[in-house]
Amino acid sequence: MMPQLQEVFVTNGVPQYTFVEPLEFPRLRVNLRTPGRGLIVEGPSGIGKTTAIEQAIADENMTARVTKLSARRKEDIEYISTIQELGVTGLVLIDDFHKLSDDVQSDISNIIKVLADEGDDRLKIIVIGINDSGKRLIQIADDITNRIDIVPLESNPKEKILELLKKGSDILNINLGIYDEIINECNGSFYLAQMLAYEACIKSNIIDTCPEHINLNISSEAVKSTVWRRLDDRFRRKVIKFCEGIRKKKEGRAPYLHILKWLSEEESWVLNVREAARNHSLMRGSVSQVIEKGFLEQLFQENPDLSEQLHYDVTASKLIVEDPQFIFYVRNIPWATFSNDLGFRDIFQDKYDFALSFAGSVRPIAETIFRILSEEELQVFYDKNEQHRIVATDVEDYLHPIYQSEAKFVICIINDDYPKRIWTKFEEKAMAKRVGESIIPILVGDTQSSAFSSLNDIGYLTLRGEAAEQEICEICRTVLKRYHETPQ
Repeated sequence: MMPQLQEVFVTNGVPQYTFVEPLEFPRLRVNLRTPGRGLIVEGPSGIGKTTAIEQAIADENMTARVTKLSARRKEDIEYISTIQELGVTGLVLIDDFHKLSDDVQSDISNIIKVLADEGDDRLKIIVIGINDSGKRLIQIADDITNRIDIVPLESNPKEKILELLKKGSDILNINLGIYDEIINECNGSFYLAQMLAYEACIKSNIIDTCPEHINLNISSEAVKSTVWRRLDDRFRRKVIKFCEGIRKKKEGRAPYLHILKWLSEEESWVLNVREAARNHSLMRGSVSQVIEKGFLEQLFQENPDLSEQLHYDVTASKLIVEDPQFIFYVRNIPWATFSNDLGFRDIFQDKYDFALSFAGSVRPIAETIFRILSEEELQVFYDKNEQHRIVATDVEDYLHPIYQSEAKFVICIINDDYPKRIWTKFEEKAMAKRVGESIIPILVGDTQSSAFSSLNDIGYLTLRGEAAEQEICEICRTVLKRYHETPQ
């Protein structure tokens, strides 16, 4: 019987006709021949790690000795934890190693060390995980460095993807025509190449090997669109849940949405969230908040279903894609339309939402206002948090544009000291043209509005008594209402 489409371009299981050896395939086979030596295979999901290992095992005639385990299955986790006590033999394949607890990972590393030292040929442990799984294992037990082989299966080169597509085309007796487009779209993933080729055949009504050679006349955009719409039903709810975060603040800077968008732009399928925040000055404050305060970690804890597609390494602040179909989906999201549909303000014209201007004697009030506004996922200029950027620069050159135009609003916290300080005088000069438009004065205690001449004729807020936090919160609510009612 001639091969059928689902047997050629495979979207589940190990491909029989379109298997392509990754560049590191010989290293896998050599390790399998080495008694006791541990093996760690790492790389993005969908890159072909499990398929490559299983093929290497088959080539070494070891298939009958394999026990396959996954950290995603509860019963398997219990089995993994007792491998040593059970006296297991043969090849033990542990998939999704990064999902195991630190204690279990440590136990596995100790077993690998003992097996390597003894050259034991009765048991070999093979670990499969996402990027940096090997590094993680070494961090747990650095003395196993010379007792394991770490084989990274990174993005497959274009010629390997083309080899896969050509194999399938030859067997089906077709010419896909859109080889380059699929290669560019799959970003080195064997799985995505299989999926897109499969869809191209479906749309061309190719479900069996053709008796005569056929040139497909199919648009790559039509294939992408069809696949994306199908995945939209599966992933949209989770993407919305991620983008809303744990607090669902549609009026803020949408830090979670930006994190996911940045991830979609990473070729490696891995985003260092902390580093990305540093590289995006407009979002630095709001994204840093969700990292430092543990909100991103909490999001995964409260929504465990997100871990089916994404893994968040809290220690390294890395967000890692687990599902190749998910990365295809988010890479093709029409972000402007999507963010508008969610009610987010996706385009931010100002570097800061607010800048704080105050004399040092009211710093506790300024600090409280900064904290409250930042927790609303807004970007707030507060000098104390900018010292590392200001140091070794011309301070006036650094501050002038912030108070002149880079902040949407400037909050002036005015007490009797305000008009007497050098820096508040400088800030008054910088924001002079904004008075009556985007300056929000807050008078503290018995301070009179006449204390600062340029603010005489505009509306202001007041903080009475000792400016208790409850009163400051009320002030912030008023400020936020003004902010949200102001057009972008």
